Amino acid sequence: MPAELVVNAAPYETRVALVENGTVVELHVERPAQRGVVGNIYKGIVVRVLPGMQAAFVDIGLDRTAFLYVTDVYDHAREFEEMLGRADEDDDLEPPLPGDEIPPVPLDAPPAFRIEELLHEGQEILVQVAKGPIGTKGARVTSHISLPGRHLVLMPTMTHVGVSRRIEDEAERHRLKALIKDLRPEKVGFIARTASEHASAEDLRPEMDFLVNLWADIQRRSAGLPPRRLVHEDLDVTLRAVRDLFSGEVRRLVVDSDDAHRRIQAFVETFAPHLADRVERYRGDLPVFEAFGIEMEISRALEKKVWLKSGGYIVIETTEALTAIDVNTGRYVGKRRLADTILKTNVEAAREIAYQLRLRNIGGLIIIDFIDMESAAHREEVFRTLKEALERDKCRTNILRMSELGLIQMTRKRHRDSLERVLCAPCFYCEGTGELKSPRTLCYDIFRKIRREAGRRDGARIELRVHPRVGEMLLNEENAHVEALERELGREIAVVPRADLHLEQYEIRYA
Repeated sequence: MPAELVVNAAPYETRVALVENGTVVELHVERPAQRGVVGNIYKGIVVRVLPGMQAAFVDIGLDRTAFLYVTDVYDHAREFEEMLGRADEDDDLEPPLPGDEIPPVPLDAPPAFRIEELLHEGQEILVQVAKGPIGTKGARVTSHISLPGRHLVLMPTMTHVGVSRRIEDEAERHRLKALIKDLRPEKVGFIARTASEHASAEDLRPEMDFLVNLWADIQRRSAGLPPRRLVHEDLDVTLRAVRDLFSGEVRRLVVDSDDAHRRIQAFVETFAPHLADRVERYRGDLPVFEAFGIEMEISRALEKKVWLKSGGYIVIETTEALTAIDVNTGRYVGKRRLADTILKTNVEAAREIAYQLRLRNIGGLIIIDFIDMESAAHREEVFRTLKEALERDKCRTNILRMSELGLIQMTRKRHRDSLERVLCAPCFYCEGTGELKSPRTLCYDIFRKIRREAGRRDGARIELRVHPRVGEMLLNEENAHVEALERELGREIAVVPRADLHLEQYEIRYA
């Protein structure tokens, strides 16, 4: 599938979009004032050990303490291989990367794996951020460091050798695994990334040496630093996108900044020289995101309602605990049977949902409410469509089969904040509820307040300063109630619309 990588770099914000067949499928935004911490390595200090949760809180110098599971402390290379399957037959799987969900050790685990025997308060520990702070939750960290390069990921605390699941050819998988085992130093592990497919020893050896030397440098710097300090910072969003997204499938990378172009060119010439001729400096008259139609997609990605081509739509609602997605037929009425109309809407919605999850970077628990289908075959078709549509998503997903009520429960691994959290803030008017009182409700609130206060206030006239929409309601549909209130109180009530007032804001003045 032809793809393009578009980079819009400015001093205050950098945006990177992956475009496939003219459609934006991934969008990454980074601002210097809100720089992410995922992948960063810190020298932390244990501030609290929680035996009941088999976890610990670690202070790494951020606003909130980080959370460390016991499974991220002890050397679980052998146990992890056993969990995946047989240690020598797991080529179709990958070892854990930062952010992978590893279940906590049960409370009846062997004593050697108890958190209180591995850590104590005041202990200094080198950790890497696996999942950034989200909402009120602190970062998730691991002591099993992983250093990603373009072709390889170094795991200095493990001896495992893995191959990306996206490399499907068995002969190539075995070749890569044998090559890495032959090249690697002792007592470290590596993962062959998707970009390493068909790579030679000459491609892998320099990167392997670079990562091993980088780890040695991190250890040296850590030894000389006090706790709560940053030891190693991951690449910024520009170079991270080049490292992780700029593959053979991307026919060109377009960037609109001279400085970013120089940095990208140098990085590519070092780690992927065969792609150097695909890097272009954009010099068009329109801003690069407008020229590629990306600005419109960003606006669409912030809307709750997303229309489908058939006339149906989906509604995406994010809460603290989960994301709920509702599917509706909308304007689509079909041509034949109701069951066929529902099936077509659900299938189209399944593809759009997979696209929106990736574009918006929605993670965590996701509940999808498809339109009810009586046919088990139809439910299976929608489930299969969703699963196939998610195969191109690099974030790991886990999907449960559709229930008879049309619900699908799934999870999508969350490393960083969603696009909505990066670009938006909760409304300080509605305090995140997404709802405002109706003008009619506000009219009745005003009537009740006047009745409560009128007996304690002097004056023959009451002036109501309200939002124009509330003023229109008072002067028209609710005018009879205003006149009745005037007769009851024996006072004139004057309505004064004020455009500078918020809808729910009003002032009552007595004169």
